[in-house]
Amino acid sequence: MNLFKEFRGIVIEQLEALTAEGRLPQGLDLARVAVEPPRDPEHGDMATNAAMVLAKAAASKPRDLAEALADKLSAVDHVSEATVAGPGFINLRLEGALWMEQLREILRAGTAYGASTLGEGQAVNVEYVSANPTGPLTVGHARGAVVGDALAALLAKVGYAVTQEYYINDAGGQVDVLARSAYLRYREALGEDIGAIPEGFYPGDYLKETGKALAERDGDKWMAAEEADWLPVLRRFAIDSMMDLIRRDLAALGVHQEVFSSEKDLVEAGGVDAVLSQLEDQGLIYTGTLEPPKGKPPPDDWEPRPQLLFKATEFGDDVDRALKKSDGSWTYFANDMAYHLDKFRRGFPMMIDVWGADHGGYIKRMQAGVKALTQGEGALDVKVCQLVNLKRGGAAVKMSKRAGTFVTLREVIDEVGKDVVRFIMLTRKNDASLDFDLEKVVEKSLENPVFYVQMAHARCRSVLRLAAQELPEVDLDPVSLAGADLNLLTDSGELGLIKQLAEWPRLLEAAAEAHEPHRVAFYLYDVAAALHAQWNRGQNQALLRFLLPDEPQVTRARLALLQAVAFVIASGLEVFGVEPVEELR
Repeated sequence: MNLFKEFRGIVIEQLEALTAEGRLPQGLDLARVAVEPPRDPEHGDMATNAAMVLAKAAASKPRDLAEALADKLSAVDHVSEATVAGPGFINLRLEGALWMEQLREILRAGTAYGASTLGEGQAVNVEYVSANPTGPLTVGHARGAVVGDALAALLAKVGYAVTQEYYINDAGGQVDVLARSAYLRYREALGEDIGAIPEGFYPGDYLKETGKALAERDGDKWMAAEEADWLPVLRRFAIDSMMDLIRRDLAALGVHQEVFSSEKDLVEAGGVDAVLSQLEDQGLIYTGTLEPPKGKPPPDDWEPRPQLLFKATEFGDDVDRALKKSDGSWTYFANDMAYHLDKFRRGFPMMIDVWGADHGGYIKRMQAGVKALTQGEGALDVKVCQLVNLKRGGAAVKMSKRAGTFVTLREVIDEVGKDVVRFIMLTRKNDASLDFDLEKVVEKSLENPVFYVQMAHARCRSVLRLAAQELPEVDLDPVSLAGADLNLLTDSGELGLIKQLAEWPRLLEAAAEAHEPHRVAFYLYDVAAALHAQWNRGQNQALLRFLLPDEPQVTRARLALLQAVAFVIASGLEVFGVEPVEELR
């Protein structure tokens, strides 16, 4: 249960009661009313801004409205105190029994605690990674992969029907370069000295495997063939080879997307023609000449000539956008419009794209295209992942023997493990750059957030294992622990932990609505900090230890709390696709 959502409903009920009594006007917009944890826990258990956001529309002073609402809330079940603070915030203190019931709910639900029906089964498409199929994934791609995968898991946990998708960019000139690069390696595999790799080709050793595989399949069939004959064959073979490599790399990271959509197949099936037809019907395309942008380099679709243009400015973009290049082929934007229309027609009015740092300038035009093509029924949210600065002991790491010019994702996974990669990628908001130090991320230190959170879970499990050995008479089944006398948890640190755990459902829903999985990392760190603090207090004060053989009832209540902490940490790590550790070695 999202306790904060429940109390928001109670606040709304009391506002409606004030309206029915004629003390508030009819028709107030209550959408901005919130119930949240107070900034300072000393002020109470919950706080509401209701009086602050409604006072102007109610023609009332905020504090006067707050006093009236606080009086109503004071009489609500489980509210022990409602006080007005500052200009009109209301702080609530809740009875201890309510928090103990939350603890019991965690023990009964296990790692499912916090899951909800917020999404009501709405379909949402999360498209992420979508790297050009021209080589292995880099450590930079890892961030988008983890953010997209965790976001999909987060949305699913709160009730959305999520489809995870990869868009294969196999229609551009880069795949012809890939095919020619693979052809060189094919000739090399058959014994030819190919010399230095020509400039503009892909130089990585990974293509040696592709060339060897083609030689094993086709022998010397293409050695004397004209490019027009071997290019389409090599293009298809190389793309399939690269996508197999990419899928393996993603699997090593724990990412398993359900849908792989081909740009080439979509274009050949008339996807862009469908876009053109629809935009024509809507009167949204014309032939015109775009002015060059002032004060900055022109975008890749600008040409000083009459072009077929989409009226993107009618949908929030800065300029209208070209749909055709000078050679008559479609622009990338036209193809991408077709792809997003295809997603919408497949039943996804809610679309989330996770892009790399170099695509930030593309957001407005794509959102304009979605708005136009769906007549406002579709929504596109784009999460841009900033750069990952790979380091080792503080020094930058840039080169890879296998890839030639970049460090591959697989190399990083092989060195530090997938769980470390996944967790670290979520320790900062996606639009902030991130330092990934190969030495620091595996350190067993309190400065390493992965170790810090995992240590909290391991500590909980360690005490529970010790209890099973030393107190065999105590039933450690979580449902049995829910029946402990939890009122014996009276220490401020214990109560603080319980209140933090009760925030998990609210945090989950807020992170899902904002499309920000990094909030889970921040929350887990705070829970771990509270657990470690209570652990340390027990080291200094024997009566606060989790196991007190002479106090079996207190011990049972504290074991219930530890089990709840372990469940919530494991639930958060589950969203991240990270395995909680049972013990640290």
